[in-house]
Amino acid sequence: MESKNRTEEHRKYLELLAREFPTQEATITEIINLQAIINLPKGTEHFMSDLHGEYEAFYHILNNSSGVIREKVDMLFTETMNDRDRKNLCTLIYYPKEKLDMMDKDNPITETWAKMTLRRLLRLARLLSSKYTRSKVRKAMPEGFRYVLDELLHALPDEDQNRYVYHAKILDTIWETGSFRPFVYALTYLIKRLAVDHLHIVGDIYDRGPYAHKIMDRLMVHHSVDVQWGNHDVLWMGAAAGSIPCIINVIRNNVRYNNWEILENGYGISMRDFVVFSAENYRKDESKNALVKAINVMLFKAEGQAMLRHPEFKMEDRLLFDKIDPVKGIATLSDGAQYEMNTTDFPTYDPEHPYEYSPEEEKIIEDWQWDFMNSEALQRHMDFFFSHGSLYKVMNGNLMFHGGLPMDEEGNFRDVTLWGKTLKGRAYMDWVDHLCRVCYRRRKLEDQDFFWFMWIHPDSPVTGRTIKTFERSYIDDESTWPEPQDPYYKLHRKKEICEKVLHEFGLDSPQSHIINGHTPVKVAKGDTPVRAGGKEICIDGGFCKAYQKSTGIAGYTLIFNSHGIRIKAHYPFQDIEHVLTTNADIDSVTTQVEMEPKRVMIGDTDNGQNLKQQISDLTDLLKAYRDGKIMEKR
Repeated sequence: MESKNRTEEHRKYLELLAREFPTQEATITEIINLQAIINLPKGTEHFMSDLHGEYEAFYHILNNSSGVIREKVDMLFTETMNDRDRKNLCTLIYYPKEKLDMMDKDNPITETWAKMTLRRLLRLARLLSSKYTRSKVRKAMPEGFRYVLDELLHALPDEDQNRYVYHAKILDTIWETGSFRPFVYALTYLIKRLAVDHLHIVGDIYDRGPYAHKIMDRLMVHHSVDVQWGNHDVLWMGAAAGSIPCIINVIRNNVRYNNWEILENGYGISMRDFVVFSAENYRKDESKNALVKAINVMLFKAEGQAMLRHPEFKMEDRLLFDKIDPVKGIATLSDGAQYEMNTTDFPTYDPEHPYEYSPEEEKIIEDWQWDFMNSEALQRHMDFFFSHGSLYKVMNGNLMFHGGLPMDEEGNFRDVTLWGKTLKGRAYMDWVDHLCRVCYRRRKLEDQDFFWFMWIHPDSPVTGRTIKTFERSYIDDESTWPEPQDPYYKLHRKKEICEKVLHEFGLDSPQSHIINGHTPVKVAKGDTPVRAGGKEICIDGGFCKAYQKSTGIAGYTLIFNSHGIRIKAHYPFQDIEHVLTTNADIDSVTTQVEMEPKRVMIGDTDNGQNLKQQISDLTDLLKAYRDGKIMEKR
C-alpha cells in the first residue's frame, strides 16, 4: 500500500512538472541544459567574518573580490601592460565613476584610450564568464546593456573577420553616442559580479566600527549572500525587538568606541538627552568619561533586573551591583573578595533599591526603546538578518557558525536547558535558531530577555563565555578580568573534536571543514587561522581597527573555488581616496589551505545534487510521455 501511494504521488508530481515542460522536446532541452550545467566548475565562494562596522575596508574587498580581480588582470595582461597601467585598470574596475571623474579632471579621456580599455575589460569579462552558462551570465548583466554585452562576450571568431568588424562598430557606436561611461559602469559591475558567485558572512557585522548600517545596505543589494549570526548581531536583534538590556549594551558599545554615526545618522537613535543627563549628573574630575560612567550604571541596573526575572539562567554570581559601597569605593565579588573601585561617582545609586532606575534614567531608556523599535532602517536590516541569515549553515561540505557548541571538558556535547527543553549538539542549535525567530516576531518581555541571554550567557552558542563587564568597568586589578570560556574553545583545535562536530551536522567528507569567527586569530603571536589538521578555519582576522595590534593583520577572506581552498590575510586599508589617487590596493598574502583531489564541478555541490534530482524527474517525465502515461500538450 505504501509503495502504491508513493507511485501515485510521483505521478501527480510528474503531471505538475508537465505544466512547465509540456512536450518531449521541452523536456529533452531542459535535461540537456541541466546536464551541461552540472559539468561546469563550481562557482567561487568567499567567506568573511567579524566585519565590526569597518565599511570602507569591507567595500573595497567586495570591489576587488579579495584580490581575485588583480590576479586575473595580471594573468591576462602582464605581457602587454606595465604594472602601473594594470593597477590603473584595476582601480577603474573597483571604482569606475570615481576613477573616470578623476581622470577627466586631469586630461579628457580620448577615444583611443576608451576603446582600448573597453577591449581589455571585455577580455577580462570573457575569462570570468567562462565557468558559467550563457544564461547565467546574461542574467548577471545590467539590464540596460544586456543585449550588447551578450553580443560582445559570446560571439565566436569567423573566417572573414566579419565578427571583428561588427564588434569594432559596436565600440565605435558606444563612443559616438556618449555611452562610454554607463557602459563601463555596466561592464565593471559584471566583472565584479562574475568574480564571486556567493558570499558568506560568518557573523559580527555590528559594533566597534562606525558603519555597520552601510555594510547592511550593501549586503541587501548583493546578488547572493548568507549571514551566520554573531553575538554582536543578536545583540542588535534584541535591541530592535525592544530588549532594554540589549539596547543599553548597544549604546554602551558605541559610546566606548565613540561611534555616534550609526546611532544618530544611521538609525535615528537620539543621544541628546543622555548626553545632557550625563554632563549634569556625573563628575568631570575623574579620568573615566561621564558618558561611560552613566551608561555603566544603567547597564548593571538593567542586567540585574533581567537576572532577577530569570533565576533559571543561574547567573546569581553576576548580581554584583548590590554589593558595592559607593562611599568607600569597594566592590565585593561573588567569591567574597573585596576590591577597590576606580570610581565613587554613583549619583543615581540607591543602596535600598540598587537595581531601580532614577526617573531621568527611566525616561531616557523609554525613549531609546521607542527609537529602536520604530527605526525603519534598523527594522529593515534586522528583517534581512532573518530572511538571509541563520545560526549556522551547511553548504558544499562546509559548516559555518560564528561561535561554538556547548561542550564538556571531555569533548561531549553538553546538555543545555532552555525554555523547557533540554538539548545538545545540532538539536540545541536548531532550537536556538527557532527561538530567535519566534522571539523577534513576538517581542514579549521574556522574548526580549532571550536575546540578552544570547548576548551574555556562557550557554549561548554565539558567546560561550562568562562576560566580566562589571569587573572590567570598575576594578583595575586585571586578575579579576579573565572570562572563562566553554571548553569548545580549547577543544576545537583538535582534529577528532572537529570531526565529531562535523559528523553531528552530517558532514563526514575528508574535504569538510568548520568555518567560524568570534575569536581573533593573533597572527602577531604565532597563531594561525587553519587548525585541527585543517578541519577548522577561523577567519576572525581583525577587520576591526581596535583589534589589529593584537592580530597583526586586518581581516581574512577565505576563498573556495573549483580547485580548492585558500585564505587571504589582508593588511590595513587606508581609505578609498588613497586608492583613487595612488592606485594602491589592500595588500594581501595568500595561503593555500587545501587542493581538491579533483576539480569540483557544479554536480559535486549541494545545488548540483538538486539539479541531478531534477534531471532524474525530467527523465521520468520523458518516459511517461513516451509510454503514453502522460499526454503532451502542444
